[in-house]
Amino acid sequence: MTDLVTTTATSSKWLQHYLNTFDWEKVLHLITSRFLSLLFLTLLFFVINLVGRWILNRSFKRYLVPKGGPTNRLQTISMLTMNLFHYTIIFFWAYAMLSTLGVPVGTLVAGAGIFSLALGLGAQGFVSDLVTGISILMEQQFDVGDTVKIGLITGTVSAMGLRTTQVTEADGTVNFIPNRNITIVANRSRNDMHATINIPIAPTTPVEKLPAIIHATNDRLLPEHPSVVGEPVITGVVTLPTGELVYQVNLVAKSGSQFGLQAAFLTAYLKAIREAGILLPTHNSLQNK
Repeated sequence: MTDLVTTTATSSKWLQHYLNTFDWEKVLHLITSRFLSLLFLTLLFFVINLVGRWILNRSFKRYLVPKGGPTNRLQTISMLTMNLFHYTIIFFWAYAMLSTLGVPVGTLVAGAGIFSLALGLGAQGFVSDLVTGISILMEQQFDVGDTVKIGLITGTVSAMGLRTTQVTEADGTVNFIPNRNITIVANRSRNDMHATINIPIAPTTPVEKLPAIIHATNDRLLPEHPSVVGEPVITGVVTLPTGELVYQVNLVAKSGSQFGLQAAFLTAYLKAIREAGILLPTHNSLQNK
């Protein structure tokens, strides 16, 4: 019991001596100086980020809106440049913060073999995304604003970054696709597109009267739709794989306008045929090309 009391008293004296000799002013000064240094670095990199983005935006703005209107190509390059600048700022900010805290970043990364290996394996996906993104840009596979089909996803490219490509579907769904997963791309914005209009008919429909009605409707509609390339081509009576009998007309349209044209022309054809007193089946069928 006496030994326990002696030990406790000794420990209490040692703790009291340590607290009395502890340089609280030095510690407080160190904490304050480090905090101010970290705050200064954060503000500095924040300003650098703002100024850098302003310079890049101003530089690209001179080329993003040329006489012919905005170009998707320059918009894509602008987004990738902004992405690269953003990641660079984050890297140097993190490096400066760790160095200020006294962490030997270079020595730590060089000496931690297992950590470096794990980091390297984890970075493989990022590097793959980066390389694939640069390849897509260099090969001009698609640009921001293009309508594409990537795998099972069809939509408009709304953004392109170093790691992911954003594709917005017709219903507004935004898909974030890692660049390394982009293998086969169907770009629907590079060439003129075909729109096939199927007018449902019955075996008793007087098809010999349809060409005149369709030509008259085309003469009325074509001046209103400059996105139609050339003249619509009448294919005639066709049996669909489902067994339906249709009278087919083909349009060549500028990319992106084919669906609207298909609906507009089909509506006009059906109205004109009915006004001519020709009865059509109550169901209709559309097929895109």
